[in-house]
Amino acid sequence: MTQPALIRRDHLSTALSLAADGLPVLPLHKGKVPFANCPACLYASCGGRPHMKTPGPCTCPAPCHGWAAATTDPSVINSPAWARAWRDAAAIAYHPGGAGLTVVDLDTPDAVTWAGRTLPATRTVATTRGQHWIYRGTMQSANAVRDGVDIKSTMAYTRWLGPGTGTMTALPDVVRALAVSKTSAVRPAPQTIPGPAPAGGGECRHRTPAYLERGIAMAEQRITEACSAVHATVYRTFLAVLSTHGRCGCLTETHTARLFTAAQAKGESPRHCADAWTNARTKLGL
Repeated sequence: MTQPALIRRDHLSTALSLAADGLPVLPLHKGKVPFANCPACLYASCGGRPHMKTPGPCTCPAPCHGWAAATTDPSVINSPAWARAWRDAAAIAYHPGGAGLTVVDLDTPDAVTWAGRTLPATRTVATTRGQHWIYRGTMQSANAVRDGVDIKSTMAYTRWLGPGTGTMTALPDVVRALAVSKTSAVRPAPQTIPGPAPAGGGECRHRTPAYLERGIAMAEQRITEACSAVHATVYRTFLAVLSTHGRCGCLTETHTARLFTAAQAKGESPRHCADAWTNARTKLGL
């Protein structure tokens, strides 16, 4: 048996073992990104990706839709539809929120030092550039909550790098507070938009649910359909969203998470997403 075949078998057996322990898993392609949507869902022809609806598992036969494809079902993991993905897989990922967990991803030595001084001790896993600190409990995922720190829980995936060491403890309020601070930073306080008021008064049009939803859905589609220059497309899309909705305070963490998820499904890293968002905000003076 060739070495690649051994590696594929090892990924599959590890995935089945993790799933048996209640950890929803999915294969990662080269570059540590999820596999692209299956043909039936290409360019959202299936009617929309799961993160555009109520969060839940993907119902596609192949492992598409990123984090939503993660599963604990051995019949799915070991199915013919997933065989090609395991054959080409470069790594295994899991959906922390689906297992009732939150991962604090510390991406730099300074971030690890900060965590050691600030966060309660818990299970830790070594990464190539830092550590994962894993807690029991779920929360909204958030990127770049501070320098070198991302939070992976609901609607997110993270690489499986081993069981780690230490005893897992409950998700502390100090971690939840990081996401609250991030939301406040991303969503500006409501401001008065210069210009005449609508006839007879009324709210800013950006607060109309249908208007905002249509804008976010179009932005997701623009990112998903990018065939080249993905990084530039993500930045321009973030810029367009913020130019329309960034000054009225209507964007929420859920909206930005949808955009970040779409970008990551195209191969953008969480750091690139955070940088593009920050650069767009700076460009617009937000």
